[in-house]
Amino acid sequence: MKLFKSCPDCGVEKPVTEFGQNRRLHDGLQFYCKACSARRGAEVYRRKRERMGKTVRVRIDVPAGHKRCPGCAQVKPHSEWHRNVRTYDGLASRCKRCRAEESRIAHLRRTFGMTPQELVALIEAQGGTCAICDGRPEHIDHDHKTGRIRGVLCGPCNMGLGQFQDDPSRLEQAAVYLRRHRLHSLPIQVYESKIEGALIEYLGRHRSA
Repeated sequence: MKLFKSCPDCGVEKPVTEFGQNRRLHDGLQFYCKACSARRGAEVYRRKRERMGKTVRVRIDVPAGHKRCPGCAQVKPHSEWHRNVRTYDGLASRCKRCRAEESRIAHLRRTFGMTPQELVALIEAQGGTCAICDGRPEHIDHDHKTGRIRGVLCGPCNMGLGQFQDDPSRLEQAAVYLRRHRLHSLPIQVYESKIEGALIEYLGRHRSA
């Protein structure tokens, strides 16, 4: 009884335990080794599905302690996944990063009725910066009474509008107050803040709309 057999596909001589059984062959073993038989069978199955107009996901070897995310198609360690006792492996179906992005998209749609593409278009329409100053656009600003979206603001401008309760008259009074306490040796126009004026103009424009 021989202990080894050469696979004609991979050309490697392997122990007979690496070959499946086939009583129809003279040695009672499969023609190809198990690994090559599995690969060849997968290729036949893939070609058959392609002829039917369907696709087959390519099998990816995932090392121990890792899992493939169907969202980003990346293999990541288990530390990049939330726990879920209801799944077979005790992990969430998608990685932490994909779940966070899904949550952001859902919040955007649920709260503002917008898609990520519409948000990008809004930011581009206002020049790629805060709708008031040149800061980074990070917060969606909306009228709290009507719910209408006004623009995308940086953190300080968004917080400033909230502190002044979206009231243009209070912003105007604050601007007058600041100018009054500046140096009086130069004309007031020299010290006029672009942000102050823009805040007043921004709220006034949207309040009258």
